[in-house]
Amino acid sequence: MKAVETKKELSPGQREELLSALKTRFEKNMNRHKGLEWAKVKAKLEASTGKLWSLNEMERTGGEPDVVGHDKKTGEYIFFDCSAESPKNRTSVCYDREGLESRKEHKPANNAIDMAAAMGIELLTEEEYQDLQKLGNFDTKTSSWVKTPADMRKLGGALYCDRRYGRVFVGHNGAQSYYSARAFRASLRV
Repeated sequence: MKAVETKKELSPGQREELLSALKTRFEKNMNRHKGLEWAKVKAKLEASTGKLWSLNEMERTGGEPDVVGHDKKTGEYIFFDCSAESPKNRTSVCYDREGLESRKEHKPANNAIDMAAAMGIELLTEEEYQDLQKLGNFDTKTSSWVKTPADMRKLGGALYCDRRYGRVFVGHNGAQSYYSARAFRASLRV
């Protein structure tokens, strides 16, 4: 039996609702994107229906995506999850499928890498996470899986980050671990 392909497109109403939420967040948090104009971001978004769908997935799962940069070489706007805490509808997931499958019992429903891929987004790297933390105080009560280097992942580990005691920490767990206060943060280039 063939899997049903999900249409990755928003209805006009969903599109307008998302653009309105993104505009409000953009205007409320100008410190995240100094020198950028909403009209240019909106034009780029309207020309990218697939990317709009991915941003809606970020929004739907509690990520509160916002523009955090502009790549002058490619012309792309960079969005990160900017929710105060790790996105609430992405918690209790292992790092990746291998980690999930290695669990003998109490398996969570999903894993961060597969969820991000299905949403059309990428986990933040450790460096991107550090950049995010320069824009505010994120994950003071939660933690977020971040993209783990392949050599570390081969040894069974995965990285997460959080902010405690006024500074950002990078930690490690087995990739099969999952916690109700850990999700993942992601980025999207549009």
